[in-house]
Amino acid sequence: MTDSNVTNPGLEEKTRFLLSPSSYPESTEAVRLIETHMARVFLTDHYVYKMKKPVRSSYLDFSSLEKRYVICREELRLNRRMTDGTYLDVVPLRVDELGQLNLGERGLPVEWLVKMRRLREDASLPYRINSTTPQQLAPLLQRLCDFYRAAEPVSIQPEQYLARLRHRCRELRNQLKATEMSLDAREIDQLANALLDFILREAELLGERAAKGKIVEGHGDLRPEHCFLTQPPQIIDCLEFDPNLRCVDPVDELSYLALECELLGHASLGEACVEFYYRSSGDRPAPILSNFYRAERALLRAQLAAAHLLDSDVTEPEKWRKKTREYLNAAHRYCLTLE
Repeated sequence: MTDSNVTNPGLEEKTRFLLSPSSYPESTEAVRLIETHMARVFLTDHYVYKMKKPVRSSYLDFSSLEKRYVICREELRLNRRMTDGTYLDVVPLRVDELGQLNLGERGLPVEWLVKMRRLREDASLPYRINSTTPQQLAPLLQRLCDFYRAAEPVSIQPEQYLARLRHRCRELRNQLKATEMSLDAREIDQLANALLDFILREAELLGERAAKGKIVEGHGDLRPEHCFLTQPPQIIDCLEFDPNLRCVDPVDELSYLALECELLGHASLGEACVEFYYRSSGDRPAPILSNFYRAERALLRAQLAAAHLLDSDVTEPEKWRKKTREYLNAAHRYCLTLE
């Protein structure tokens, strides 16, 4: 896929190249960079180019060019399921014999980029949420429900599903209690134990979700910022790096979306998301199941927010401290409903 004689430019050199408007085959007035833990995203006037960082952790491995190519192809496959003409291709960033980077045909690949059509930011759910009604959200929710209905059930036994939930709760507890997180260990124990107690107490309710074939390869990260109220609606940025996190109960995914809408100040719109699924699918488990999923997702989001504070170059520490507290408070609220 590359040549051992080719000097591979580093992440910063690739970034400098991709920040230049003249680097792109399409005309663009400007390039905006958005940075995440795992990628650098370059927004041109009409397109988006996503470059994976060469990172490795306990839950992902993007350390080699070959691995990044595979995960880019997986991102393309997954996201084409809930979009139309948005995810265009995986394109090579090449270096020629003179050591010059290009997005054309000269030289050998030294990086792979996911190329997307850029969606209008004013069509995103967070941008429109203050004026969006359940009726206006219905086409997006119908697309999700149609997707879940057509999806093949994941082959997983009830005990496997329960074990996966227990493992995730214990991992979150351990991560949030790490000394460097500087959080109250007693608080974290209380929240994790409430979730673990629920899994033990409601094993039949949870296990039944697997037994009835409700677990599917879903989105994995269904937040408002990934939902676009276009015609037809577009749902982007599936979680591509861990199939275990992506194989979910639809009630879990819609409950997660409901939680995020609530934290944006629109709890009733979030409730409408879950209710729409219940009515559309005819699948209406006990309401406490949705509360459990919301509590677990809130704890997960607290861990992710707190992890930003460990970055050596964190630029907005107060933002991430506030988000961590918001999610822990939400986890508290929903854990109280599980008793």
